[in-house]
Amino acid sequence: MLKIKDDVDLKELEKFGFDDFGVGYKKYGILGEQYFIHNGDRRIKRIHPYSLREEATEEEVADLIEADLVEKVED
Repeated sequence: MLKIKDDVDLKELEKFGFDDFGVGYKKYGILGEQYFIHNGDRRIKRIHPYSLREEATEEEVADLIEADLVEKVED
């Protein structure tokens, strides 16, 4: 699973198009999907328009990986 590193200030996500909405950060994709990062566990989820939740792929968050904000962790 991909998550934002613990030492990263979540405000940094705003530079990548994520909006703070209290309990986490959300970004809308081009096909209606949403990318969500919860303040607590920092896991990066993809939410489809039909409420199907799954882990985001490396390709989907490549900009965050390139900025060295993401790490892989086991479930």
